[in-house]
Amino acid sequence: MPTPLFSKQVAFDEALIRKYDESGPRYTSYPTADRFHNRFTEADYRQALAARRNMHPPEPLSVYVHLPFCNTICYYCACNKIITKDHGRSAKYIRYLARELDLVARQIEDRESRALKQLHWGGGTPTFLSHEEMRDLMGHLRKHFTITPDAEVSIEVDPRKVDEATVALLGGLGFNRISVGVQDFNPDVQQAINRIQSEEETLAVIHAARAHGFVSVNIDLIYGLPRQTLTGFAETLDRVIAVAPDRIALYNYAHVPHMAKPQRRIALEDVPKPEDKLRILALAIEKLGNAGYVYIGMDHFAKPDDELARAQREGTLHRNFQGYTTHADCDLLAFGISGISKVGPTYVQSVKTLDDYYAALDAQKLPVLRGYILTRDDELRRAVIQQLMCQFELEPAKVEAKWGIQFDDYFAAERAMLPPLANDGLIECLPDRIKVTDRGRLLVRTVAMVFDRHLREAETQGKYSKVI
Repeated sequence: MPTPLFSKQVAFDEALIRKYDESGPRYTSYPTADRFHNRFTEADYRQALAARRNMHPPEPLSVYVHLPFCNTICYYCACNKIITKDHGRSAKYIRYLARELDLVARQIEDRESRALKQLHWGGGTPTFLSHEEMRDLMGHLRKHFTITPDAEVSIEVDPRKVDEATVALLGGLGFNRISVGVQDFNPDVQQAINRIQSEEETLAVIHAARAHGFVSVNIDLIYGLPRQTLTGFAETLDRVIAVAPDRIALYNYAHVPHMAKPQRRIALEDVPKPEDKLRILALAIEKLGNAGYVYIGMDHFAKPDDELARAQREGTLHRNFQGYTTHADCDLLAFGISGISKVGPTYVQSVKTLDDYYAALDAQKLPVLRGYILTRDDELRRAVIQQLMCQFELEPAKVEAKWGIQFDDYFAAERAMLPPLANDGLIECLPDRIKVTDRGRLLVRTVAMVFDRHLREAETQGKYSKVI
């Protein structure tokens, strides 16, 4: 296969990808979530929140709200979700979210410490909520937090469940960014994944968002879905590019029916073979590059003037549990079941079921399932991995100046692991930096794994997706 270059930023090298297409973390955190443990308690979380009182000035906040309800099931989905048509369940959930918001806000105390630069509703399907429930939830959030005038306020929507009135309401509530799930417009693929969604209803939501003040539109796509073909996905890409979204997320479908029960309804013979899946990815990279999209990293693409692209150019791009983001200085508070928070050197994951969530809040306890307090070594390695994942290069002198170490001494074991990656063309070891090459950018997770001490020294606790 020819090697199509993508915007002079990323090259598709099929032989290299085949060699390094191993399983590995996505590095939405370091250490990764499988290292969290249940020795971490609610008291530890309260202590982390209280520590924000001593920050002068306090770091700004990002808030994520997990809304798990969906009307119907999509067979590919591995999210923590609840399939129901009963809005009584979501109404109750909103009431308990209000309790959790109140408990967390009381721990922070100072209103100045509760300024939000980012707010994101995810799921599940956030637009499962009724209009009244949406108003109530935003009211609870504004009661306890101050959403700054320049805040990024985003929501995930299912176009099949959203009309213009709902989009107008969301704009009125302060949302200015919208993420629209598409996956694939091909009817055969949609039937195989139980998500029938016309191009017309999708475009209607996007046009409504732009008409009602949304400044950014993201479209989610998935490659490797059942019955997906090179020709069919090329048509989907052409349609998406014609809409000119500001960002495109191109996710890799991992067929893991032993972990995601809905995938048991997908016939294995319908899933593209690895070589066909790679060709679909190569096609997508070429088409998006030719259309002018910048490769941000992993599975994200953006227009050159988008905030993500600007943040990458300015060196302020960050990666957290929502993927790539523009604010590296934010602590992240997650509300609702299964959410993961980051407060300073502390990670906290909430309980995963409604029963456990309600029971904890009935007892006036924060719904903590597990967590992790980073050591200084963890924080250093987190910074190194973030730099590689977001900027595709690492300057040892800057690491030394910030952390007070001798890079080559501290990372002697890692340095010894880099020559084979350099010989294969994934990286360049230059006098002043380690640089991920165009050929290596699709495999940046492989490079980051070199600096993951937990992955190297401890038994793997979780099952990771393939790098590609």
